[in-house]
Amino acid sequence: MQAMLFAAGLGTRLKDETADKPKALVEVGGKPLLQHAIEKLSAEGATRIVVNVHHFAPQVIDFIHSKSWSIPVLISDESDKLLETGGGLKFASHLFAPGEPILIYNVDILSNINLHDVLAQHTQSNAIASLVVRQRETQRYFKFDAEHNLVGWINKKTGETKISRPENFREATEMAFSGIHIVEPQIFDFMPDEDRFSIVQVYLELAKTKNIRGYFDTSELWMDVGKPAQLEEARELFR
Repeated sequence: MQAMLFAAGLGTRLKDETADKPKALVEVGGKPLLQHAIEKLSAEGATRIVVNVHHFAPQVIDFIHSKSWSIPVLISDESDKLLETGGGLKFASHLFAPGEPILIYNVDILSNINLHDVLAQHTQSNAIASLVVRQRETQRYFKFDAEHNLVGWINKKTGETKISRPENFREATEMAFSGIHIVEPQIFDFMPDEDRFSIVQVYLELAKTKNIRGYFDTSELWMDVGKPAQLEEARELFR
């Protein structure tokens, strides 16, 4: 298994925390979020990690080069243009080994999810992509049928819906995305020509004809620390 860490975001929700450094280098428990993520991924079997950078990119690059990691940690430099999730993955495609699944992990996620279990389910399902989701309150939800196939997406605040499989959409289970997913390298064959786009749009389009599965996560710890309140909660937990 190889991995990609999405670490290029502007971190604007963290305000003062990211005024002079990127979100990836914000500390929890005495370690930058980037280090937490790299150590988790390498401990759970990643053979290489690609980190995309944009906001304060030199700081992230210097930090990565300052450490002796147990596996290769490569840089995908988006300094010139922030490419969003789909574009960022596409831009980094040349850094991945062919034929191996790619685990994608947001740098502002703290979790004790067992990634071996996620990979095992993904492999068994023969899915082109597997999305880790949880039951939690949010504004935007993926929707899955009884077999955990992705059938659509809904924004509860605006009412916007995107339907991949209309026959199962109404009764489908609403689950919140956890910022963790696994894709097969063949997904690059189905990406749009433009350089900047969301991976969510790719999943919803592919779900009309391909196998996109949900991994329903019930692990004890999952936190998105991209907002001040959640960051302080994480710091209390890791203190």
